[in-house]
Amino acid sequence: MTRNDTPSSEEQIELLKQQLTQAQRMAALGELVGTTTHEFNNILMTILNYAKLGLRHKDEPTRDKALSKILSAAQRAEKITNSVLGLARNRKEEFAPTELAKLVEESLVLLEREMQKYRVAVRCEFAEVPPVRAIGNQIQQVLLNLMTNARQAMPNGGELILRISHDAAAGMVDMTVRDSGSGIPQDKLLKIFDRFYSTKDGPDASGKGGTGVGLSTCKDIVDAHQGRLRVESSVGRGTAFTVRLPVFKQTAAPTSAAPIPSLGVPVTAAKAVK
Repeated sequence: MTRNDTPSSEEQIELLKQQLTQAQRMAALGELVGTTTHEFNNILMTILNYAKLGLRHKDEPTRDKALSKILSAAQRAEKITNSVLGLARNRKEEFAPTELAKLVEESLVLLEREMQKYRVAVRCEFAEVPPVRAIGNQIQQVLLNLMTNARQAMPNGGELILRISHDAAAGMVDMTVRDSGSGIPQDKLLKIFDRFYSTKDGPDASGKGGTGVGLSTCKDIVDAHQGRLRVESSVGRGTAFTVRLPVFKQTAAPTSAAPIPSLGVPVTAAKAVK
């Protein structure tokens, strides 16, 4: 396209979609900053209180206890910082081998306090799976959106199941986010991936949700990864979203980024966030 050319309608729509996705990414980061600020305040209070305790008491057992608590709080802060930076940093927009279990664990660090606040127990069921072909921060954006939606579907508490499995025959890996909420009626289920359609009245008490662009953006991202995003729901029993992504093949040539810009260990037994 030359300087004097006018962009076609298709090009304008694609540009607007990319701008909307970028805006949603920044909004998601803003929501996480609000959530993690409270967590950091709690961590700092722990560090300050145990530092004062260690200074007041000279005996070795008390000081050892204080230093242990300070170290634990600092390690928690490090995990949160690394998870936020992992989502926010400008990674190369290229497909690469991506460990889904690691993305889930990073996302849980960011949302753990919120899950606890709303009395949502988290259970992880991770099978041994190969890396998928993905742009990590884009898939983490999808995951954070689905996990937040699941939490909002359980206002009185419930269980969130995060499952990763491998379909070797198809060369795909499935990542499922299942809640025990109220479910979605069939007439609304057919529309949930439509842009600007929302089953919510607006943002909840945490300031999240209700714009109607989250799930449509998730679908755009997964489609650009040559994957599939499907949903199953039963009223009164809950909803499950499954992200299906292709396994990374070592012989595959480097591929350019998906056109949609980005906007969290094998488990043999259920692992829950308390």
